[in-house]
Formats: sequence, structure tokens, C-alpha cells
Amino acid sequence: MLDQPKRPDSFTCHNGEKAQLPFSDAEYARRLAKLRAIMAARDVSAVLLTSMHNIAYYTGFLYCSFGRPYGCVVTHDACTTVSANIDGGQPWRRSTGDNIIFTDWQRGNYWRVVDQLVGAAKRLGVEEDHLTLASRNALIDRLGDRELIDIASDTMASRMIKSAEEITLITQGARIADVGGAAVRDAIRTGTREIDVAMAGRDAMELEIADSFPGSELRDSWVWFQSGLNTDGAHNPVTTRQLKAGDILSLNTFPMISGYYTALERTLFLGDPDPDSLRIWKANVAAHELGISLIKPGISCARICAEINAFFRDEGLLQYRSFGYGHSFGVLSHYYGRETGLELREDIDTVLEPGMVVSMEPMLWVPADQAGAGGYREHDILVVHENGADNITGFPYGPEANTISA
Repeated sequence: MLDQPKRPDSFTCHNGEKAQLPFSDAEYARRLAKLRAIMAARDVSAVLLTSMHNIAYYTGFLYCSFGRPYGCVVTHDACTTVSANIDGGQPWRRSTGDNIIFTDWQRGNYWRVVDQLVGAAKRLGVEEDHLTLASRNALIDRLGDRELIDIASDTMASRMIKSAEEITLITQGARIADVGGAAVRDAIRTGTREIDVAMAGRDAMELEIADSFPGSELRDSWVWFQSGLNTDGAHNPVTTRQLKAGDILSLNTFPMISGYYTALERTLFLGDPDPDSLRIWKANVAAHELGISLIKPGISCARICAEINAFFRDEGLLQYRSFGYGHSFGVLSHYYGRETGLELREDIDTVLEPGMVVSMEPMLWVPADQAGAGGYREHDILVVHENGADNITGFPYGPEANTISA
């Protein structure tokens, strides 16, 4: 048997020049300073970040796992991403800090790199809401007797207050969501398939992102366009169903700019809605406008929820409410990054502060065997400031704007 050459467990490769990141060096330095303040308060000398959202938030690098582990080790004087060899030099180019590549010549190389970067730290910060049991066991097996400190909620609270740079990017994202919405509305025709309408909106947004953010990553923008029965769930997948006259429609556009998602969601009808549907649609629009008026600093998420619940109760529609009335925006998408501490639900007591960005999105779902059947949803994005909130969504809503000729 031939002797196999010695292969490295890991290596560094600064291949090319650093790429343009979505934010300035000063912005990433600010975020890392806040993380290190959390570390000092928790008496933690090293943190292992493993989630897509936190690694992207603190470094700019948004990984694609494909079954491989990724990480970022932050100490009081270093920030280093840990990536798989399959990604080459891209993780270094698209991050603000350093990078070490682990190889897959033998199992456990990822944890060997983490052990090297963590060093002698006895208290290690981790994201318990992301660390799987298998990963936790591997961490303990390799790194030994260290106290694991959950810092997930602390980092989430830090992300919930947006910087001026973030708000600028989110505002542009809302504008691009409106661009996608206009393309969706223009593509609606009797006999057209849901997928064809959705593709029109996605293509329009990706072209606009490419023009407006030429240095950004172009991936993961998507559209959910639902019709008829398929409107009953906010996250129902696109199908090949053909649109029919009289259909209730749900427009949902989601541009992604370097890990930051924004959204536009609207109810439409293909042809005039029947009286029951029109009544429910108008009630949901009124709830939407009520919710927008409530978003301001000093009010709690639970209080906003209670006010809208009371409105729907008076309208005899509360039993059709589908989910909470809104959520935060930032480094998140449909598969990573939810900031659960900033959702407009009964069980969330977080008080709105300047710098928070939230949606208002009431939804009523009426089952198929009842009058006015379908899912009704409107969605705007608001930026909270000292004196109230700015609505950065411009796409019109309601029957006058979104009844499409059959």
C-alpha cells in the first residue's frame, strides 16, 4: 500500500482581496464591541457563534452549510470565522475578520480548529437555540471541561436595535419589495399559473438588487404568490394552480440583500369580491391601519396585540385570526434569524424603542366551507424613532387598489 501524504487538518488562505461588505468597517467594529461588552458582563472570554444570522451579523459572512459545520470564534482581541474547504477563500473575502479553513480528510477537524481558537477559556459562550445535541456532545468531547454559557438571547437583544446603516439597507429592501409587488400585480391574469406570477416578481427584485447593490450577494430572494384555497397559510408554497375569476390572491415578495430580508404582503382579488369577502377584507385593512397607528416607542408588543384583538372581537372575527401581528426585521429569512423577543404577540412584553424595525401584518383565515373563505393579509414595515414610527412600505392596499380586472 502506498503511503498517503500528510494532509493538514486546517489552513489559512487569503485568496484575492477583501470584498465589499454590506456595511462599513466601523459598523462591524461597533457590533463586535457590543458583543465583547456582553462577554465581559457574563464573564466569558470566548464565544463560539454557530448560527447563520449571528455569524453574518458580526462578520458579514453568510454561510451555506450543506451539512457541514460553520462557526465564528470571538475573543476580546480576535474574530475568526471557521469554514469548510469547499468554500475556498470566499469566507475570508466576505468577512470583516480572519478565517481558518478546516479540511475533511479526517473527522473532527472543525472542532480541532475551534479548540485552537478558544484556547484556555474556561467559560465559553454558545448559542443554545442553535447548537444541536450532536454538536454539543462533539464540543464537550473535544474541548473538555468548560462551562457553556448561553448568549443567544443577549445577542438577539443586541440585534433588535438597528443602526443607521441597517435602517438605510432595510429601507431600500422595502422599496425593492414594492418593485416586486408591482411586477406580481402586472402579471396577474385569468389562466396564469401561480408559479409564473411568482417568477415575475422574483426576477424584478433580483434585477433591482443587482442595479442598486452591485457589490452584494445575489441569492435567496423569493416570492410566495398564492390563490384560492392556497391563501389559507402565510407560508404556503407556490403551486402550478391556474388563476380563476373570483379568486382571492395573496402577494408576498421577499428581497434578500446580503442576508437582510424585507417583505411586502397584500390581499388582492381577481374580479370583484363577493359581499362577505369584501366585508372581511375591509375589516382586516382597518385592523392593519389600527396596528400601524399603535406602533411607537413605549408601547409593548403585548399591548399592540391586545388592542387589535379587541377590534377583531368587536367585529366578530377574532376566531379567524391566524398568527401574531408582526415581527422584527434584520438578519433573517424564512430559514434563519428570527428575533422572537420582538414579535407582536400576547406573550411578548418587549417595549418598542427607537431603532427597532417591525412589521404590521394582521391575517384572517376563513375556512373553505364558510362565506368569505380565504386568507386575508396586509403587511407594512415600520421604523420606530423617538417621536413615533415611519412606514417605509409604499405599495397600496385595500379593495380600491388591489381588485384586479378578471
